Amino acid sequence: MIACCNLALQSQVLMNKDSLLKLLPTLKQDSVAVEAYFNLGQQYDGSQPELAKYYYHAGGRIAEKIKYSAGMIKFYYNYTYVLNLQGRYDSSLQMNLKAVKLARRSNDSISLGKTLFNTGTSYRCLAQYEDAVLYYEEGKKIFASVGNADIEARSNDILQLLYYWMGQYDKAIEYGEKAVAYFRKKDDKIWLCTALSNLGISYSGKQNYIKALPIFNEALSISKEIGDTGMEAAQMLSIGDCYLNTNDYPKLKFYYSKALELSTQLDSKENMAIALRGMALYYLFEKSFDKAKVYAEKSLLILNNENLLSQRQKTLETLSNIHYALHDIKAADEYVRLASVIGDSLLNETIRKNTLDLEKKYESQKKQTQIYKLETENKIQQFSIEQKKTINYILEGGAVALIIVLLLSYRTYSQKQRLQQQRISELETEKQLTATEAVLKGEEQERIRLAKDLHDGLGGMLSGIKYSFTTMKGNLVMTPENHQAFERSLDMLDSSISEMRRVAHNMMPESLVRFGLDTALKDFCNDINQSGALKINYHSIGLEGVLIDQTIAITLYRIVQELINNSMKHANANSAIVQVNNLNNILSITVEDNGKGFDTNILKTNKGIGWVNIQNRVEFLKGKLDIKTKEGKGTSVQIELNI
Repeated sequence: MIACCNLALQSQVLMNKDSLLKLLPTLKQDSVAVEAYFNLGQQYDGSQPELAKYYYHAGGRIAEKIKYSAGMIKFYYNYTYVLNLQGRYDSSLQMNLKAVKLARRSNDSISLGKTLFNTGTSYRCLAQYEDAVLYYEEGKKIFASVGNADIEARSNDILQLLYYWMGQYDKAIEYGEKAVAYFRKKDDKIWLCTALSNLGISYSGKQNYIKALPIFNEALSISKEIGDTGMEAAQMLSIGDCYLNTNDYPKLKFYYSKALELSTQLDSKENMAIALRGMALYYLFEKSFDKAKVYAEKSLLILNNENLLSQRQKTLETLSNIHYALHDIKAADEYVRLASVIGDSLLNETIRKNTLDLEKKYESQKKQTQIYKLETENKIQQFSIEQKKTINYILEGGAVALIIVLLLSYRTYSQKQRLQQQRISELETEKQLTATEAVLKGEEQERIRLAKDLHDGLGGMLSGIKYSFTTMKGNLVMTPENHQAFERSLDMLDSSISEMRRVAHNMMPESLVRFGLDTALKDFCNDINQSGALKINYHSIGLEGVLIDQTIAITLYRIVQELINNSMKHANANSAIVQVNNLNNILSITVEDNGKGFDTNILKTNKGIGWVNIQNRVEFLKGKLDIKTKEGKGTSVQIELNI
């Protein structure tokens, strides 16, 4: 479990709980009382989060009453830390944004840097990585100017988490190792525990569980030493996950049961659900299917009341495995269906988010262009005013001089206007190309990540289930009906594995990365031919030994893929031709089909998303697109570009 910690949480604890509780009634409502309440809350946030929030609120109310801005910023630090521990990232984000505004007004660079990093952490926990990067970068610039080694080490730990979520595990480990080394040398137990926990997760991301396990165990030992129950529960879950991923099932019970106990104590719903699912997997391995079912259903009951779709999907998949083991095929199939529905919704949400991000970028660029245009017009207007003053002065010299100046001024004005308009057009074109490039690269990165997750994650899980079923088959005594159902389930599982691999291959074909565009297109056309959906003749000329940039190759592959999909889905074609020719480094791609064709005028008024994607990609490559089609006459699309 990732630790979504804040950069600066706590001041040093100066007094124990009993001393603080005796002191509080004697204090006036001033800054000393604020610090005392915060000090007391810090001693509870790892074990009794609701009580910690109570004391933070008490200190925050006093700080607000006496207009103690530094105290209010500290209130946000501490309170959002507890919210992050409880998984309430939306609330944490709103409070951190308030803290940033307050810190900007206070002119305290250290406080501003900390609030910027904490806000970036909230965005990261909400998977809004681009916003997180903006806040992290601004905060890092502030810390670099200050030169504080403690803050630099904490920044390294937080940057580790950001690169982990972006899938750049080597970079995450590089930052994590730096943070651990510093806190170990300084003997800072609290931050060392957090940095170790996050470093272990970075190694787990690389599936290096042998390296991750001792790191988690050290973090577990420290969390017990400092009495941080939340961190202890997180380590129990992480260690359990390591043993689960290395198929060391007998060790699961101890860690998941302890994690369940601690998470229940902290009322951490997500951790409770994960621990319950872990217990279900342990009893599934022990073939205590009824117990496994009880734990999995408890996990699902919690997740049904929480907005944790990915965790709910995993629990539904676990329930399907349990019901297959119980020979309840109907229930198992229903859980598989529900898990697939959630998987589709998560994918749709990712697509929707990418679309919204693109719209935001477009609107932002549009506003910037408008601002630039207005500024240009204003400058021209000011220039015109200056010219008029000059003309008025020259008028006193005579009519001839006036005519000459007017002619020169008009010519100058026209030239400047043309130059300004040309510059505006160039800037707009550059921004559109930059936005298109960012979207295309982001789309391909997301395809690569999803393909990897499907192949390595879900593929491994399905293969493991198949192996378990095959092993189970030899040890079970079944009626002929159950034996037939069992064989049918294995066939369905084989089909699921094949379909998953097909989807992963379509997202990012391995042949495209390894062998290049020509081989990838040839394999794609062969796959379509074998499916029987469409007969494709593929021809290529002049591609032997030609190295095509990977970004260009991927983009061209997606264009051909989209055109063939249009031929199958919309044109009702039964045959097509794909030709790729390279002559003097001018690449020409032609895709023709014998489908029903269409009226090209509809592209001007009602553009489908497929044609928009094709046109955007061609513009990104600075190529030419030519579409020839008529209703009932088929369609021919030709693309030319320099390589």
